[in-house]
Amino acid sequence: MTNSTQFSYFKLGAYFDIRLLKYVFFLILTSLYVLILCANLLLIVVICLNRSLHEPMYLFLCSLFVNELYGSTGLFPFLLLQILSDIHTVSVPFCFLQIFCVYSYVAVEFVNLAIMSYDRYLAICYPLQYNTRMTFKKVVMLIGVSWLYPFLVVAGTTSLSSSLQLCGNIIDKVFCDNYSVVKLACSDTTVNNIYGLIATYFVVFGPVILIIYTYTRILKVCFSGSKQTRQKAVSTCTPHLASLLNFCFGASFEVLQSRFNMSSVPIILRIFLSLYFLTCQPLFNPLLYGLKMSKIRNICKNLFSSEV
Repeated sequence: MTNSTQFSYFKLGAYFDIRLLKYVFFLILTSLYVLILCANLLLIVVICLNRSLHEPMYLFLCSLFVNELYGSTGLFPFLLLQILSDIHTVSVPFCFLQIFCVYSYVAVEFVNLAIMSYDRYLAICYPLQYNTRMTFKKVVMLIGVSWLYPFLVVAGTTSLSSSLQLCGNIIDKVFCDNYSVVKLACSDTTVNNIYGLIATYFVVFGPVILIIYTYTRILKVCFSGSKQTRQKAVSTCTPHLASLLNFCFGASFEVLQSRFNMSSVPIILRIFLSLYFLTCQPLFNPLLYGLKMSKIRNICKNLFSSEV
């Protein structure tokens, strides 16, 4: 058996020769990354500097935008370097660092979206008790949990994978992926698989179950409530649901591609689908909330009009 420490690098096998087109892809991805940085930073600054936005819903949004910056920064600089490089290798420590960044980004996203759905549930189902139930102290605690809890869970996943004995070092992706590393193992991966299932339940299925429960309750209130209640629910919940569906849509492609043979699908399409939730979600969220949330939209309008 070959110990993982005998490998100093992983080779990323999904890259192929695109010749001069690599400069076109480099410019497209650089533009996308700059747009993501500007859009998310703008909304973070707007929320932080405007006291009228220091409400639980907007503070949770701010946490979400910070996570978009974190996730995209864990991918884009690395991806841009790999596109320009002729040798698609990555050192073992950096590979596991990227695995930690990507997986913790996904986990924080799901937990954040679950907390936001819980916040909307309290605001719509218990409007008179909302301020006493969702205090500033509780908001800070929930934001802290939404980051610390996923980080600890993913740290366990990364630690288990880094201790595996590997028989190869070729990852058939354009970025480092934990499941691809586990598939290279010569040693027993039972513990990894069990821990992976438990971790997936707590950072993916658990939050999704909470979201389904809260929206079931919200729908009940909407159907039995006034027209004003329904309008409030639609205006505040639509962006959240759209964000959740977009993220689940992208993440499902990555799961399917990792678990099943998709060699019949063109490689360029496979690469796009595997990157979708890491590239489109960080841009989708600030644009969606910036356009849909009237308070944020109006403040941004005033900001740009005053500059002009």
